[in-house]
Amino acid sequence: MNAQDIRNNYLKFLEERGHKVIPRALLVPNNDPTTLFTGSGMQPLIPYLLGEPHQDGTRLVDSQACLRAQDIDDVGDNRHTTFFEMLGNWSLGDYFKKEQLRWFFEFLVGEVGLDANRLFVTCCSGFPDFNVPKDTESAELWVDLFAEQGITAKQVEVGSEENGYSSGEQGGRIFFYDEKNWWSRNGAPKDVKVGEPCGPDSEGCYLFEEIKRDTSWGEHCHPHCDWGRAMEIGNSVFMEYLRTEKGFEKLPAQNVDFGGGLERIAAAKINSPDVFKISILWPIVEELERLSGRQYVDHT
Repeated sequence: MNAQDIRNNYLKFLEERGHKVIPRALLVPNNDPTTLFTGSGMQPLIPYLLGEPHQDGTRLVDSQACLRAQDIDDVGDNRHTTFFEMLGNWSLGDYFKKEQLRWFFEFLVGEVGLDANRLFVTCCSGFPDFNVPKDTESAELWVDLFAEQGITAKQVEVGSEENGYSSGEQGGRIFFYDEKNWWSRNGAPKDVKVGEPCGPDSEGCYLFEEIKRDTSWGEHCHPHCDWGRAMEIGNSVFMEYLRTEKGFEKLPAQNVDFGGGLERIAAAKINSPDVFKISILWPIVEELERLSGRQYVDHT
């Protein structure tokens, strides 16, 4: 299964579960003065996540071309690209955590064929100062999903990268983080702008078997370790809060905003930590090799 197959299967998988396939938005938005480019699948859907009804219903799915200039400093590693494609599905006040996490897991394992033993997940540890509780519900759902695959999923309290390095390879499968598992367009809870939707998220990561060990990042690897052994391949945002002048308030409905990196899922499928080796990017690399007379392997 190559990247094109993954895209097509994803749209079909969600369509069979009641989702309407919607057209992808323009890369340069024509009705959003807050940004120069469409940087995520949810960006064109913000009015509907805030409560406006969508003409195609409450279950939506698409594959959105995205451009993120803010990632430019990360481009050059094994997994960041400025231009990429994001698989996305949304629930606008319809289903929530139970359905979303199951469908994500079933797609990765049942449709794409990833080894469940190579999958690790993260959840939000909560923010008491902002009245956001720890997401134990998602963690327990993950415990059950892994158990169905015969995998015992131990929960690990991380809370910070420093603690994560010392606990990352001690049998943990479900990791709790604070700001790394909170989603808003502006980052941490304290930075969310008034009028913006936000919420805790749960990420899925794929652990590669063969990658050069770099202990400069710490003694142990964990899902958010930057040496690149584990790669985030999808993020389920449970968008249930709105930032107001008074703090965080519940949105009119509990929403799901899922974003999955097509390139990263395709890399996991071929068990390559290098996203440039997938079917939609490697032919470009080969042509550049031909034109330049240089070899990609000599410059990675």
